[in-house]
Amino acid sequence: MTNQFPLDTWARCWHPGLVVKLGDLMTSPAGSSGKQIRILIADDHPVVREGLATILALEEDLKVVGQAHDGEEACRLYKELSPDVVILDLRMPKKDGIQVVVELMAARPRPRIVILTHSAKAEDLRRALAAGAKSYLLKGAEPEEVCETIRNVFAGKSSLPRDLAAKLIDSMGQPELSQRELEILRLLALGKSNKEIGQALYISEYTVKNHMRSILKKLNAIGRTEAIAIASERGLIRID
Repeated sequence: MTNQFPLDTWARCWHPGLVVKLGDLMTSPAGSSGKQIRILIADDHPVVREGLATILALEEDLKVVGQAHDGEEACRLYKELSPDVVILDLRMPKKDGIQVVVELMAARPRPRIVILTHSAKAEDLRRALAAGAKSYLLKGAEPEEVCETIRNVFAGKSSLPRDLAAKLIDSMGQPELSQRELEILRLLALGKSNKEIGQALYISEYTVKNHMRSILKKLNAIGRTEAIAIASERGLIRID
């Protein structure tokens, strides 16, 4: 019995365009078609790519046909190789994982994408599924879970590990920040003052203050520092 939720009971999240299904547990349909599943791995860390390729090579029905070290190469190799499944990291140079998902989902045939990342942040999870990814795993996943997920996604099924499904459900009740509020938060995290933020976004300082009040309320934060910390923890902004 797997430790994943199949996505077979509709539950619409607050992220625009995101529909997630949550339901009973399911078992693996591994190898039902008898065909080798052709896989493209995209990750900027060679040790991750090679390690994953070595693990997948042990499975008779799984075959790695290409490896990409950045987002642009991932898009190019998908068009050249037409793999059955793409295993994609979120944090990559040139184009990040979400940008790659969005670009590839416009291709034909549409890709079956599994996100494999270190990020357990709810916003990253929601954005990846909204963009079109079929599954989302953390890099601490067991090899058996990765292989099972690839087979499920190839079979047209979507699933999430229990802990990520729970995190996604918890995030549904959190108020959504507007695009303008996210822009202000990003500038705030760079140390910009209200005046500087207003100048950067061509809005008045008074308008910035109004947005800040809304941001603090939505994040349930006491002040700016806490707002930045909460936003970073949720994956709303990145602090490098």
